Amino acid sequence: MERKRFNCRMIVRIIALLMVAATVPSCSEWEKLGEPLPTSQSRVAISMVINDLGMTFPDGSDENDNPYINYIKERTGLDLRVNIPPQEVYEEKLNVIMASGNLPDLIHTFNPVWFDEYVKKGAFTPLDDYINEYGQDLKKFIPEEAWDRMRYDGKIYGIPSLTDVQGIELMYVRKDWLDVLGKQPPRTLEEYYEVMRAFAKEDPDRNGLNDTMGLILLEDMGRTAPFFGAFGVQLNSWVARDGKLVNGSTLPETKQALAFLAKLYREGLIDPEFPLNRNNAFIEKIENGKVGMFSATWYDTRGPIAASKKKDPKAEWIPLEYPVGPEGHSGVYNKDLIRGYNVVPVGKKHPEEVVKLLNFIVGEGRETLKLGFEGEIWSMENGKMVTDFEEHDKHLYRGIYQSLVDVIDPVMAKARLDSLGDFHLYDNLQMIEQNLIKNEFFGIPTPAMSKYAGHLEELESIFTQIVMGIVSLDKFDSFVEEWYREGGAEVTAEVNQWYEARLSAGGGR
Repeated sequence: MERKRFNCRMIVRIIALLMVAATVPSCSEWEKLGEPLPTSQSRVAISMVINDLGMTFPDGSDENDNPYINYIKERTGLDLRVNIPPQEVYEEKLNVIMASGNLPDLIHTFNPVWFDEYVKKGAFTPLDDYINEYGQDLKKFIPEEAWDRMRYDGKIYGIPSLTDVQGIELMYVRKDWLDVLGKQPPRTLEEYYEVMRAFAKEDPDRNGLNDTMGLILLEDMGRTAPFFGAFGVQLNSWVARDGKLVNGSTLPETKQALAFLAKLYREGLIDPEFPLNRNNAFIEKIENGKVGMFSATWYDTRGPIAASKKKDPKAEWIPLEYPVGPEGHSGVYNKDLIRGYNVVPVGKKHPEEVVKLLNFIVGEGRETLKLGFEGEIWSMENGKMVTDFEEHDKHLYRGIYQSLVDVIDPVMAKARLDSLGDFHLYDNLQMIEQNLIKNEFFGIPTPAMSKYAGHLEELESIFTQIVMGIVSLDKFDSFVEEWYREGGAEVTAEVNQWYEARLSAGGGR
């Protein structure tokens, strides 16, 4: 049976790739896509391959005809032609396009390995001169740290899109349950343990049933970051120890965190079904009032927490300080600074127009593309921004264009998030950003990473087994040995080559 299923998947993938190859525009088709409209004979034609981010267009609109792309065309004077490959085969299509020679003027990718591979092949145009002349807003809003990661041999080969959210997780707790049990919001790891125990054992909802849990987790050790942070580590995040970078998953502190979580599981304080908790099940248990505490995403106040309150008006959720471990550590993982890469293939006639386009998106056009049209999506009332949720959701597709060059803008972010309702979204992000445990490796994935990453992540499945007590805590030591033996040593060596080169050169590649 397994062989048949595998073959079916392969057949589907082959068909998809054939469809991708069939849809790559020929040279003449690219020219047709770029032919000026009869009413805009003087416009420069710019073709672009970008990602739809899973967004959909309202009826009657598509990627080349909607109010936001028309707004960009009008303000830039460019005749834009957008090609959006299917998400499931996006990278394969980029490879087909690069091999075909029928190249667009602009390509956007989220994959640093793809960017690195084609830069080294000499496939992209260096953009320094164009950025200096036409990219003043790009230079203003994108920090040097990000530009540094676009450089190869001193030249810039891509324009980055930044991650505007630096972290994801923070702890939330049912304050009404704390009040019922006479407990204060916990701060230390030991206080967290005591609160979880009370939530699981002392009937905080006062229904007379043994149906509440102290803590809920996701499958594959999801939503555990604050508890590893209490021991000063994060899974798969690189930390400096004795002048070298070491993977957090292999450190003794990770073993200590697993021991703490195993204790919670053994005493019945964690949802016993957590290894089966996919996102929908996870959310449902929170909504249904079975959970007293969990590591939330910064936007869960609009999701399961809001749904919990709607279902039970007595449910009161508040954020907590991150649990502080025995050595005083606390915090969660950070997101990488760079989210995406914009490149211009070698030989294209108008790299300056691509830079002008991206400069417009990050500068003059940023407010409209980020927030939507004023007066239609949002308006100012008594000095505050107010959003029409229905229109906001209907026009989310504008992010397809805006995210080509996203930047960090705290003022706009606060106004936008506050306008979405009293969900403390901006406050949540501020709390997270003040408690990040930085990943010290932020380069392009190394060759060994690309080769071994999948297998090394599979080895970490033993963490769930340790927490559940299926295998003993001592198995962590054999995991570390296996991790290094089966590719981790090679990955670590390459990461430290990058680290040493950065320290000695002060940046760049």
